[in-house]
Amino acid sequence: MISYEKLWETMKEKGETQYSLIKKYGISPAQITRLKRNESVSTHTIEMFCKMLKCNVEDIMQYIEDEI
Repeated sequence: MISYEKLWETMKEKGETQYSLIKKYGISPAQITRLKRNESVSTHTIEMFCKMLKCNVEDIMQYIEDEI
């Protein structure tokens, strides 16, 4: 499973909120909802977040092995 928990931590460190992503950068609320639910998003979306937050991919997402 891909987790976006690191995204929220990085946003907090950078002083960004969900509201600022929507208003300043034009991110759709639906996209934020997908990330909050750890649903799949495109690599383009990940790239946009890296640019906005000036961070690396590992600061946004991580792989967590599912229990079988």
